[in-house]
Amino acid sequence: MTTPCSVAPPRRRRWLKRALWGSLCLPAVMLTVSLIAILGFPDGAMAQQFSMDFGDNSGSTTARIVQLIALMTVLSLAPSLLLMVTCFTRLLVVLSILRTALGTSSTPPNQVMVSLALFMTLFIMQPTLEKAWSQGMEPLINERIDETEAFERGIEPFKVFMAEHARPTDLELFMNMARMEPVESAQQAPLRALIPAFMISELRRAFEIGFLIYVPFIIIDMVIASVLMSMGMMMLPPMMLSMPFKLIFFVLVDGWHLLVGTLVQSFGVLD
Repeated sequence: MTTPCSVAPPRRRRWLKRALWGSLCLPAVMLTVSLIAILGFPDGAMAQQFSMDFGDNSGSTTARIVQLIALMTVLSLAPSLLLMVTCFTRLLVVLSILRTALGTSSTPPNQVMVSLALFMTLFIMQPTLEKAWSQGMEPLINERIDETEAFERGIEPFKVFMAEHARPTDLELFMNMARMEPVESAQQAPLRALIPAFMISELRRAFEIGFLIYVPFIIIDMVIASVLMSMGMMMLPPMMLSMPFKLIFFVLVDGWHLLVGTLVQSFGVLD
Protein backbone atom coordinates (compact mmCIF):
# COMPACT_ATOMS: atom_id res chain seq x y z
CA MET A 1 0.00 0.00 0.00
CA THR A 2 1.43 3.34 -1.04
CA THR A 3 1.11 6.52 0.89
CA PRO A 4 -0.39 9.69 -0.65
CA CYS A 5 3.00 11.42 -0.49
CA SER A 6 4.72 8.77 -2.68
CA VAL A 7 2.46 9.26 -5.70
CA ALA A 8 2.11 12.65 -7.40
CA PRO A 9 -1.41 13.91 -7.94
CA PRO A 10 -2.85 13.23 -11.42
CA ARG A 11 -3.07 16.91 -12.27
CA ARG A 12 0.57 17.53 -11.41
CA ARG A 13 1.70 14.54 -13.48
CA ARG A 14 -0.32 15.72 -16.49
CA TRP A 15 1.14 19.22 -16.13
CA LEU A 16 4.70 17.86 -15.99
CA LYS A 17 4.11 15.76 -19.12
CA ARG A 18 2.74 18.76 -21.03
CA ALA A 19 5.64 20.99 -19.96
CA LEU A 20 8.19 18.37 -20.99
CA TRP A 21 6.48 17.78 -24.35
CA GLY A 22 6.29 21.53 -25.00
CA SER A 23 9.97 22.05 -24.22
CA LEU A 24 10.86 19.32 -26.72
CA CYS A 25 8.54 20.53 -29.47
CA LEU A 26 9.28 24.27 -29.23
CA PRO A 27 12.73 24.15 -30.93
CA ALA A 28 11.34 21.99 -33.75
CA VAL A 29 8.44 24.41 -34.32
CA MET A 30 10.76 27.44 -34.37
CA LEU A 31 13.11 25.71 -36.83
CA THR A 32 10.17 24.81 -39.12
CA VAL A 33 8.84 28.37 -39.10
CA SER A 34 12.29 29.76 -39.88
CA LEU A 35 12.75 27.42 -42.85
CA ILE A 36 9.31 28.35 -44.21
CA ALA A 37 10.13 32.04 -43.84
CA ILE A 38 13.45 31.65 -45.65
CA LEU A 39 12.37 29.31 -48.44
CA GLY A 40 8.76 30.32 -48.91
CA PHE A 41 9.03 34.05 -49.46
CA PRO A 42 10.05 35.42 -52.85
CA ASP A 43 13.34 37.18 -53.37
CA GLY A 44 11.73 40.60 -53.25
CA ALA A 45 10.53 40.10 -49.68
CA MET A 46 13.96 39.25 -48.37
CA ALA A 47 16.62 41.71 -47.27
CA GLN A 48 18.33 43.81 -49.86
CA GLN A 49 21.53 42.47 -51.28
CA PHE A 50 24.71 43.90 -49.80
CA SER A 51 27.21 45.41 -52.17
CA MET A 52 30.34 47.46 -51.76
CA ASP A 53 31.63 49.76 -54.46
CA PHE A 54 35.37 50.34 -54.55
CA GLY A 55 35.14 52.61 -57.56
CA ASP A 56 36.28 51.43 -60.92
CA ASN A 57 37.56 47.93 -61.59
CA SER A 58 40.99 49.06 -62.68
CA GLY A 59 44.26 47.81 -61.23
CA SER A 60 44.71 50.95 -59.15
CA THR A 61 41.93 49.82 -56.80
CA THR A 62 43.72 46.56 -56.07
CA ALA A 63 46.96 48.45 -55.50
CA ARG A 64 45.26 50.77 -53.02
CA ILE A 65 43.83 47.82 -51.11
CA VAL A 66 47.25 46.18 -50.97
CA GLN A 67 48.78 49.45 -49.75
CA LEU A 68 46.10 49.72 -47.05
CA ILE A 69 46.82 46.17 -45.85
CA ALA A 70 50.55 46.88 -45.84
CA LEU A 71 50.00 50.08 -43.85
CA MET A 72 47.90 48.25 -41.26
CA THR A 73 50.62 45.60 -40.98
CA VAL A 74 53.30 48.23 -40.41
CA LEU A 75 51.19 49.95 -37.76
CA SER A 76 50.65 46.65 -35.95
CA LEU A 77 54.42 46.06 -35.96
CA ALA A 78 55.26 49.59 -34.83
CA PRO A 79 56.08 48.59 -31.21
CA SER A 80 58.49 45.93 -32.45
CA LEU A 81 60.10 48.38 -34.87
CA LEU A 82 60.53 50.82 -31.99
CA LEU A 83 62.42 48.16 -30.05
CA MET A 84 64.55 47.04 -32.98
CA VAL A 85 65.99 50.16 -34.60
CA THR A 86 66.05 52.79 -31.83
CA CYS A 87 67.67 53.33 -28.44
CA PHE A 88 64.48 52.35 -26.61
CA THR A 89 65.87 48.95 -25.56
CA ARG A 90 68.88 50.34 -23.70
CA LEU A 91 66.86 53.02 -21.94
CA LEU A 92 64.10 50.72 -20.74
CA VAL A 93 66.49 48.01 -19.52
CA VAL A 94 68.57 50.53 -17.56
CA LEU A 95 65.48 52.06 -15.94
CA SER A 96 64.21 48.60 -15.01
CA ILE A 97 67.57 47.70 -13.43
CA LEU A 98 67.50 50.97 -11.49
CA ARG A 99 64.09 50.15 -10.05
CA THR A 100 65.28 46.69 -9.04
CA ALA A 101 68.43 48.11 -7.42
CA LEU A 102 66.36 50.55 -5.38
CA GLY A 103 64.26 47.66 -4.12
CA THR A 104 60.99 49.21 -5.27
CA SER A 105 59.45 46.48 -7.39
CA SER A 106 56.45 48.51 -8.55
CA THR A 107 57.54 52.13 -8.07
CA PRO A 108 57.74 53.93 -10.46
CA PRO A 109 54.98 52.00 -12.26
CA ASN A 110 55.61 50.33 -15.60
CA GLN A 111 53.60 53.01 -17.42
CA VAL A 112 55.87 55.73 -16.03
CA MET A 113 59.04 53.83 -16.93
CA VAL A 114 57.88 53.11 -20.47
CA SER A 115 56.69 56.70 -20.99
CA LEU A 116 60.01 58.12 -19.78
CA ALA A 117 61.95 55.74 -22.01
CA LEU A 118 59.71 56.63 -24.96
CA PHE A 119 60.16 60.40 -24.66
CA MET A 120 63.89 60.00 -24.12
CA THR A 121 63.94 57.89 -27.28
CA LEU A 122 62.18 60.65 -29.21
CA PHE A 123 64.69 63.19 -27.86
CA ILE A 124 67.71 61.08 -28.82
CA MET A 125 66.34 59.90 -32.17
CA GLN A 126 65.05 63.30 -33.34
CA PRO A 127 67.94 63.98 -35.77
CA THR A 128 67.55 60.50 -37.24
CA LEU A 129 63.78 60.85 -37.55
CA GLU A 130 64.12 64.23 -39.26
CA LYS A 131 66.55 62.81 -41.82
CA ALA A 132 64.29 59.82 -42.48
CA TRP A 133 61.31 62.14 -43.00
CA SER A 134 63.10 64.56 -45.32
CA GLN A 135 64.78 61.83 -47.38
CA GLY A 136 62.00 59.26 -47.56
CA MET A 137 58.51 60.26 -46.47
CA GLU A 138 58.39 63.83 -47.77
CA PRO A 139 59.35 62.94 -51.37
CA LEU A 140 56.87 60.04 -51.24
CA ILE A 141 54.03 62.32 -50.15
CA ASN A 142 54.91 64.74 -52.94
CA GLU A 143 54.86 61.77 -55.38
CA ARG A 144 58.45 62.30 -56.48
CA ILE A 145 59.51 58.73 -55.63
CA ASP A 146 57.78 55.37 -55.23
CA GLU A 147 57.35 53.27 -52.08
CA THR A 148 60.43 51.12 -52.64
CA GLU A 149 62.78 54.06 -53.03
CA ALA A 150 61.12 55.82 -50.09
CA PHE A 151 61.82 52.81 -47.86
CA GLU A 152 65.44 52.64 -48.97
CA ARG A 153 65.96 56.34 -48.32
CA GLY A 154 64.03 56.36 -45.06
CA ILE A 155 65.85 53.39 -43.55
CA GLU A 156 69.29 54.77 -44.38
CA PRO A 157 69.50 57.15 -41.34
CA PHE A 158 68.49 54.29 -39.06
CA LYS A 159 71.18 52.08 -40.58
CA VAL A 160 73.73 54.79 -39.86
CA PHE A 161 72.54 55.02 -36.25
CA MET A 162 72.60 51.25 -35.75
CA ALA A 163 76.00 50.90 -37.42
CA GLU A 164 77.49 53.46 -35.03
CA HIS A 165 76.29 51.56 -31.93
CA ALA A 166 76.56 47.93 -33.06
CA ARG A 167 79.72 46.14 -32.02
CA PRO A 168 81.77 44.79 -34.92
CA THR A 169 82.04 41.40 -33.22
CA ASP A 170 78.25 41.11 -32.92
CA LEU A 171 77.76 42.12 -36.54
CA GLU A 172 80.43 39.66 -37.64
CA LEU A 173 78.66 36.91 -35.70
CA PHE A 174 75.41 37.29 -37.64
CA MET A 175 77.21 37.82 -40.94
CA ASN A 176 79.07 34.55 -40.47
CA MET A 177 75.98 32.62 -39.37
CA ALA A 178 74.09 33.85 -42.45
CA ARG A 179 77.14 33.13 -44.67
CA MET A 180 77.15 36.63 -46.07
CA GLU A 181 79.97 38.30 -47.90
CA PRO A 182 82.11 40.66 -45.78
CA VAL A 183 81.30 44.36 -46.12
CA GLU A 184 83.60 47.35 -45.96
CA SER A 185 81.50 49.19 -43.36
CA ALA A 186 78.66 48.31 -41.01
CA GLN A 187 76.30 50.63 -42.92
CA GLN A 188 76.51 48.32 -45.92
CA ALA A 189 75.39 45.28 -43.91
CA PRO A 190 71.89 43.95 -44.64
CA LEU A 191 69.16 44.66 -42.13
CA ARG A 192 68.65 41.02 -41.14
CA ALA A 193 72.20 41.01 -39.75
CA LEU A 194 72.49 44.62 -38.61
CA ILE A 195 69.29 44.77 -36.53
CA PRO A 196 69.97 41.74 -34.25
CA ALA A 197 73.61 42.79 -33.87
CA PHE A 198 72.47 46.25 -32.81
CA MET A 199 69.96 44.82 -30.32
CA ILE A 200 72.39 42.52 -28.50
CA SER A 201 74.95 45.33 -28.44
CA GLU A 202 72.36 47.56 -26.78
CA LEU A 203 71.56 44.85 -24.23
CA ARG A 204 75.26 44.48 -23.42
CA ARG A 205 75.70 48.21 -22.84
CA ALA A 206 72.52 48.33 -20.76
CA PHE A 207 73.87 45.58 -18.49
CA GLU A 208 77.18 47.42 -18.15
CA ILE A 209 75.39 50.60 -17.05
CA GLY A 210 73.13 48.56 -14.79
CA PHE A 211 76.16 47.05 -13.03
CA LEU A 212 77.52 50.51 -12.27
CA ILE A 213 74.12 51.53 -10.92
CA TYR A 214 73.81 48.43 -8.76
CA VAL A 215 77.18 48.70 -6.95
CA PRO A 216 76.43 51.61 -4.54
CA PHE A 217 73.05 50.17 -3.61
CA ILE A 218 74.61 46.76 -2.87
CA ILE A 219 77.09 48.49 -0.55
CA ILE A 220 74.19 50.13 1.30
CA ASP A 221 72.47 46.75 1.65
CA MET A 222 75.66 45.16 3.01
CA VAL A 223 76.20 47.95 5.54
CA ILE A 224 72.61 47.79 6.79
CA ALA A 225 72.74 43.98 7.05
CA SER A 226 76.04 44.12 9.00
CA VAL A 227 74.65 46.70 11.42
CA LEU A 228 71.52 44.63 12.04
CA MET A 229 73.55 41.47 12.68
CA SER A 230 75.87 43.29 15.10
CA MET A 231 72.84 44.55 17.02
CA GLY A 232 71.30 41.10 17.13
CA MET A 233 68.27 42.16 15.08
CA MET A 234 68.46 39.28 12.65
CA MET A 235 64.68 38.91 12.44
CA LEU A 236 64.31 42.36 10.86
CA PRO A 237 64.60 42.15 7.03
CA PRO A 238 67.55 44.26 5.84
CA MET A 239 65.70 45.26 2.66
CA MET A 240 62.96 46.94 4.66
CA LEU A 241 65.44 49.15 6.47
CA SER A 242 67.81 49.79 3.56
CA MET A 243 65.16 51.04 1.13
CA PRO A 244 64.73 54.49 2.75
CA PHE A 245 68.51 54.96 2.84
CA LYS A 246 68.81 54.02 -0.85
CA LEU A 247 66.02 56.40 -1.80
CA ILE A 248 67.50 59.34 0.10
CA PHE A 249 70.95 58.53 -1.30
CA PHE A 250 69.58 58.56 -4.85
CA VAL A 251 67.85 61.88 -4.21
CA LEU A 252 70.86 63.55 -2.56
CA VAL A 253 73.20 62.71 -5.44
CA ASP A 254 70.56 63.97 -7.92
CA GLY A 255 70.30 60.51 -9.42
CA TRP A 256 67.74 61.21 -12.13
CA HIS A 257 69.83 64.09 -13.48
CA LEU A 258 72.98 61.98 -13.55
CA LEU A 259 71.31 58.91 -14.99
CA VAL A 260 69.38 60.64 -17.77
CA GLY A 261 72.36 62.82 -18.69
CA THR A 262 74.66 59.81 -18.86
CA LEU A 263 72.23 57.82 -20.99
CA VAL A 264 71.75 60.66 -23.47
CA GLN A 265 75.48 61.35 -23.71
CA SER A 266 76.18 57.65 -24.28
CA PHE A 267 74.53 58.02 -27.70
CA GLY A 268 76.60 61.07 -28.63
CA VAL A 269 73.58 63.36 -29.04
CA LEU A 270 75.28 66.36 -27.40
CA ASP A 271 78.59 65.92 -29.24
